[in-house]
Amino acid sequence: MSVNKTELLNCTTIFLDRDGVINKRIVGGYVADPKEFIFLDGVLEAFEYLSKTFEHIIIITNQQGISKGIVSEEQVNKVHEYMISTIEQNNGKIDKIYFCPDKDNGNSFYRKPNIGMAIKANEDFPTINFKKSILVGDMKSDILVGKQLCMKTIKIGNQDNEILADLNFDSLISFVNYLKEIKTM
Repeated sequence: MSVNKTELLNCTTIFLDRDGVINKRIVGGYVADPKEFIFLDGVLEAFEYLSKTFEHIIIITNQQGISKGIVSEEQVNKVHEYMISTIEQNNGKIDKIYFCPDKDNGNSFYRKPNIGMAIKANEDFPTINFKKSILVGDMKSDILVGKQLCMKTIKIGNQDNEILADLNFDSLISFVNYLKEIKTM
């Protein structure tokens, strides 16, 4: 599946997953401290470009480690403060981060693949138009949020190869380089 390049360039909001898109995913674990938060290659450069290109940059991330008692909400907030400040120091921005602490039991409206975090973002930022939005994620649950809300979907990395995203890239910076390339066409 692919997406029309003009539609992609006309998008005004980008939704990003966190682990596996912005930072290195801890397989079988959770980022509990800013020292464990490792930006993926090119991410800070990518955020600088995205910040100049999109009206809104929204992070939506499942953080079930909170409900499991492995990390606290305070720890997650400290990690997010570190992420935001580092991105800002590198000429980028994040408008807001939404995280769902609920366990993966299918009952939470906010836990991806459900759409609650995106709906909350739309309530907080009423100018968000999902049809003019892009969702970037590395897991099937991310892409399903975008599909349900008619967003353009971008899959990062090689996890969950059965995901049917509109476009696939190996990294966030690869996607940004694609945006730069089609903008100059």
